[in-house]
Amino acid sequence: FDIGNKYGKAESFDAIQSKAQGQFFAVTVEGKFANGMQNFILGFNKAQKIVGIFLAPAKSNVAYAKPVYADTNLYSEKQVYVGVAGKQLAAIVTTPKNVKNFPMVVFVHGSGPSDMDETIGANKPFKDLAGGLASKGIGSVRYVKRTLVYPNEFSKPYTVKEEVLDDAAAAITAAKAVVGANPKSIYVFGHSLGGMLAPKLAATSPDVTGIILAAAPARKLSDIIAEQNKYMFDLSKDTTAENKKYLDDAIVQINKSRITQLGTTIKPDSSILGLPAKYWVDLNTYNQVNIAKSLTKKIYVLQGGNDFQVSKTDFDLWNSALSKKKNVTLKYYPDLNHLLSPQTEKGSMGQYQTPVNVAEGLVNDLAVWIKAK
Repeated sequence: FDIGNKYGKAESFDAIQSKAQGQFFAVTVEGKFANGMQNFILGFNKAQKIVGIFLAPAKSNVAYAKPVYADTNLYSEKQVYVGVAGKQLAAIVTTPKNVKNFPMVVFVHGSGPSDMDETIGANKPFKDLAGGLASKGIGSVRYVKRTLVYPNEFSKPYTVKEEVLDDAAAAITAAKAVVGANPKSIYVFGHSLGGMLAPKLAATSPDVTGIILAAAPARKLSDIIAEQNKYMFDLSKDTTAENKKYLDDAIVQINKSRITQLGTTIKPDSSILGLPAKYWVDLNTYNQVNIAKSLTKKIYVLQGGNDFQVSKTDFDLWNSALSKKKNVTLKYYPDLNHLLSPQTEKGSMGQYQTPVNVAEGLVNDLAVWIKAK
């Protein structure tokens, strides 16, 4: 691919975004040329060595667009606050118009800081889902993740309780109190890490009717991060001994996160992969598959085939554990990525810069499943 021929002389390069991806960092660089723009994604390892350069998808001038299946005439949205301990989180309650006794969905984010729409690049999966479900008579609550607005709260040792579970429980309580909602029809839509933790929310909250596990790891988080790093290594096509060593070193660091107890050398605040040791011990002693197995509440497990962050390995584990249970529906969507949008390949983080809405077929499937008794 000859960039000079296509775009002419290079004029400037600016780093516009960086994102941690396991042990690697993906830095998006905006390139201005005489005849146009082309962005690049540079993959760096911990030693700040470039381990891969990818052409980012052509930057679309199209910003986020509301999906065609979200009919704003059919629902209304209201800003509220949810949360605990006097530090509340901005949230949006979406309610269908002219519908009585409607079900409610609470959206629970994946890893890392996130806004209420779960904005990633040019995509807003939670916003798509909220509008799509509301157009079919289903309300929802989505809220800003605590790590985004109160990062200072996470300077001391913490676990997923403080990061995810407490606020999800508060949002469930808020959903139950929405005027016009059926308090006996409250669903949790957990995405990625949120899906991994959804069985715990169902087990601890009597208000939860059912859970949706969307691209949810069935394995340990350490396994997922290791797999992502191997995938990025393969994608870089850099098979030099040096790059292989960086991958090996990354795996050594990832393996340190597999702890199940603290010790004399590992303190609660010891940092492993940027998270406190206490966090890893808590998560590693949690078995989401066993808890899901014990539930009698409705469960919908869904996974996309073009997801490079959580793989079919996880879906197969959910499937073998839960497929015989009458309360469980499992569905594999071959073309969906981690953001639940249709794609032609697995790709990399660069894919997320192009706006593609959550698949309409998935929204339809969820609406039918939620409404089914």
